[in-house]
Amino acid sequence: AQQPAVSDAQLQAALQAGRDSAQRAAEQGTQLFIGGEMGIGNTTAAAALASVLLACPARELSGPGTGLDSAGVQHKAAVIERALKLHGLQADDPLRALACVGGFEIAALVGAYLGCAQQGVAVLVDGFICSVAALVAVRLNPQCRPWLLFAHQGAEPGHQVLLEALQAEPLLALGLRLGEGSGAALAVPLRRLACALHGQMATFAEAAVADRPA
Repeated sequence: AQQPAVSDAQLQAALQAGRDSAQRAAEQGTQLFIGGEMGIGNTTAAAALASVLLACPARELSGPGTGLDSAGVQHKAAVIERALKLHGLQADDPLRALACVGGFEIAALVGAYLGCAQQGVAVLVDGFICSVAALVAVRLNPQCRPWLLFAHQGAEPGHQVLLEALQAEPLLALGLRLGEGSGAALAVPLRRLACALHGQMATFAEAAVADRPA
């Protein structure tokens, strides 16, 4: 709310760190990439980015994060609005928004998601903050969207808005507030079971029931 969060050079370095992570994953034969974030205050940065890209008031996207009371949430929204007014951000310039009100972890996730799509590696997107990174990635390159799968809907009020904007159907809705890829990790066994079911269940013909009367 005083100056851009990162410089242009720092932004490019963070994006490249994400791309490098995707490249390493692809070289190792990874089939599913999960990125996570860790930090304090990054739901504020995520809400600020979402507010810009979705042209949505900050008060509708700001939540308690790690435990703010109602007064704290109101203050959070006010800080975001002040920052957005300072920088005059527009929805059609996601990179500038990322530099001004984003953060290193969000930028690295953006780079990783774009890199995974370019490498042909599917992504399982975690919670609110990771979903904001996914939104930035899609705004930068819409062709990456088919590579993004969404693990869960978290407790932050802005997460549902984001998922709807991304036309995403999350696998789980457990009211999680944790980040760090934890929600996506919970969804991995469900993905594995779905793949096993799809790949191993006999067809009607294989089970010799295709021609039997109903």
